Amino acid sequence: MSNIVQDQSVKLSHVQSVIFDWAGTIVDFGSFAPTTIFIAAFKAQYDFDISLAEARVPMGLGKWDHIKAVSELPDVAARWRAQFGSTISTADIDAIYETFMPLQIAKVGEHADPIPHALDVVNGLKQQGVKIGSCSGYPRVVMDKLIPVAAEKGYVPDCVVATDDLPAGGRPAPYMVLKNVIDMAVTDVGTCIKVDDSVPGIEEGHNAGMWTVGLLLSGNEAGLTLAEYLAADEATLHLSREKARDRFTPFKAHYLIDTIADLPQVVADIDARLAAGERP
Repeated sequence: MSNIVQDQSVKLSHVQSVIFDWAGTIVDFGSFAPTTIFIAAFKAQYDFDISLAEARVPMGLGKWDHIKAVSELPDVAARWRAQFGSTISTADIDAIYETFMPLQIAKVGEHADPIPHALDVVNGLKQQGVKIGSCSGYPRVVMDKLIPVAAEKGYVPDCVVATDDLPAGGRPAPYMVLKNVIDMAVTDVGTCIKVDDSVPGIEEGHNAGMWTVGLLLSGNEAGLTLAEYLAADEATLHLSREKARDRFTPFKAHYLIDTIADLPQVVADIDARLAAGERP
């Protein structure tokens, strides 16, 4: 795309790092790997049905916390009580998680295709000396399966932090992105940009004192497949975009863009704002 070439030709002098989420941001358009497995895990363990929309609500959290958050949705909790006569317990959540993990490990590599233009954008940033960090709601055992598959497809970030790498926990706390900062020897969190398709990821960036960029159409909130996105007319994209915008707006991301393809102009703008003395 011409905007990518043009904006990446702008010399960046202040942005030190961009830290990306994985599913729905860099790979797995629509963030289907985790959501479909959540549905399968509830079904396989307890013959209990949740919808794709319900599975998407807490996206961005660590996966055990995600299962717990889904179970606490009012409609899900009511159906659980009706089916089992009690509220879901920690032991139930543990059991669903234990079912979820091998399914996720087995399937995550099937959802490692880069989102269109992701590699162009990442490589352009690297060429300008920007450090590429990453973190995920996936635990390390899942990331260990995803990382080499993504590398074969051309995506190799400078740092990868999984949600269970740190004892303090994952999003929306800032620990994973701050671990990126430490490992990549970034000297100022205010020169970092967190890019994510989920609300907890935006909160994570804010809590770390970083610039934040939310993705409206490539990830969890719109929930479009790549084929649906490519085939959609502007009216359909507008509806999906505004649905995602409504979800993101209360959390005050510094920028909201459609997909990573639109990121270079945002990075250039942030670099200019940093040059002018602005902070996140």
